[in-house]
Amino acid sequence: MKKTFQYTIAAFLFLGSFHKTTAQKKDDNIGTEVVNVVKPYTPSISDAFKVKETPTLDDEETSKKENIQYNIFSFPVASTFAPAKGKAANVDKSAEEKIFSNYMTLAAGNYGAVNAELFITENVSNTDYFGGMLRHSSAQGGIKEVTLDDKFMNTALDLTYGSRTKAMSWNADLGYKNQIYNWYGIYPGLLSDATIETIDERQTYHTLYVGGRLGLSNVLKESTLKFSRFWDAFGSAENRFVAKPSLEFDIVEQKIKADFVLDYISGSFDQNFNKTASIKYGFTNVGFQPSIKIRKDDLTINAGVGFFYSAAQEAGESKFFIYPQVTGSYKIVGDLMIFYAGLEGTLQQNSYHDFVQENFFVSPTLGIAPTDQKFDIYAGLKGKLASSISYNIRGSYKNEDGKALFKSNIYDHFNANTDGYTFGNSFDVVYDKVKTVSFFGELKADFSKNVSFGINGTFSSYSTDIEKEAWNLPAIKLATTLDVNITPKWYAGTSLFFVGERKDIFRQATVTLPFPPDENITLKSYFDLNAHVGYKYSERMTFFLKGNNLANQDYQRWLNYPVYGLQIMGGASYKFDF
Repeated sequence: MKKTFQYTIAAFLFLGSFHKTTAQKKDDNIGTEVVNVVKPYTPSISDAFKVKETPTLDDEETSKKENIQYNIFSFPVASTFAPAKGKAANVDKSAEEKIFSNYMTLAAGNYGAVNAELFITENVSNTDYFGGMLRHSSAQGGIKEVTLDDKFMNTALDLTYGSRTKAMSWNADLGYKNQIYNWYGIYPGLLSDATIETIDERQTYHTLYVGGRLGLSNVLKESTLKFSRFWDAFGSAENRFVAKPSLEFDIVEQKIKADFVLDYISGSFDQNFNKTASIKYGFTNVGFQPSIKIRKDDLTINAGVGFFYSAAQEAGESKFFIYPQVTGSYKIVGDLMIFYAGLEGTLQQNSYHDFVQENFFVSPTLGIAPTDQKFDIYAGLKGKLASSISYNIRGSYKNEDGKALFKSNIYDHFNANTDGYTFGNSFDVVYDKVKTVSFFGELKADFSKNVSFGINGTFSSYSTDIEKEAWNLPAIKLATTLDVNITPKWYAGTSLFFVGERKDIFRQATVTLPFPPDENITLKSYFDLNAHVGYKYSERMTFFLKGNNLANQDYQRWLNYPVYGLQIMGGASYKFDF
């Protein structure tokens, strides 16, 4: 920049000298001239130029860029810093309820009612276990306008020992049950007080059984066997042995199943209803039921057939039966709507023990025979209306030959048998061809983890061949339940049952009318309202209060057998471990 300034000054000096030299050569006498100054010169800012703050440099020395190399001089520094290990954030969750292996319950209420339960289970080893259940329920009677003793007692003891491994599971069972009931259902005004005083209405039942179950993980999926002996206070006795082995295996990606049935029953009654002869019965039923399961996308089909042979040892005929056993389902809309249907038949062996458990007031003079369920064809829809609401609707048509019906026994003044069940206060079993058309509907909802609700109903229509009516079979059955966890400590629930009208008969043979006509009687429909409330005092102790027949309905479950009225029972349950 200094050199450039020097060059500029020299150029101005040269031009000035050249101009002076030229002028002197043209005219040495320049004369005089008057100069008038109009205005003095006043410079302004615009007449000066602004020097740039960052001038442009064109010289080669300043335009060159030097390469600069940077080196990092590092050395280790001692540090005691240790980063903390990361951990998941805490999530609030409810405390898990402790599960106890054993419990006992004791409750008492009006009518002298007592309920008691004791359940015990213990692991003997890593694979073996032992369990036992003792149950008792009883009431001392007191139903209004009942002249005979109406108390009852039911006590049962069940024991089991078993083992579970990956390859095999088995258990052995042993049990005993004692039941005491009374034939208290006397037709109003039928008997005199003197006759009532002579009646011994008590009946006692005993059941002893031993059984077991075996399952293998490869082929023998589930096999059960059970031997039971049932007897009463009138010399009746029944022996029954049932074995049901089941095989299951795969062939060409198809599941094959084969069920075998051996059902042997033999029994006797000391006398018939008129005390003229004893009654003996015996059947050996052998069945083979092969089936194949087919799955393709949303379609599942179980196609099978049942072969049964029933050999009669006493009265009756030996017969061979073939039954269709086909079921299937199709997912129309995933789990939201599933269509299912079936065509099934089977041979059902009836027994004295089973009849008693359904109707405690039968007479010990029954005819025992199997029921030929020719077919039960049904179709329905099931699924979910929402994640917590499920439904099931079904229609069916059933054809049964030899279906057992309970029918009231006759009261015969001339009957030589004067036992406590011969006064029109017991029930016989009759068999008939019965066709049943029924519709079933069910809705279950878990509104939350604290509220659950359920309702179901069955509507049936019956047609018989010999009998005038399908005795004691209701046309309508409804049930609904509601359970609520009010707080972590309090819970409550209610249930309502409705049973429609049923038909039965009453017959009385007298001197003037030794062969009386049947008097048809319609048993009124009834509903039974029950409720319970409980308080969890601790994780071990719970107190509860139950109420049955809260509407105090004076209805009859069987002809001339009114039930207990309003029943209130309170008690406690205790859980424990050894």
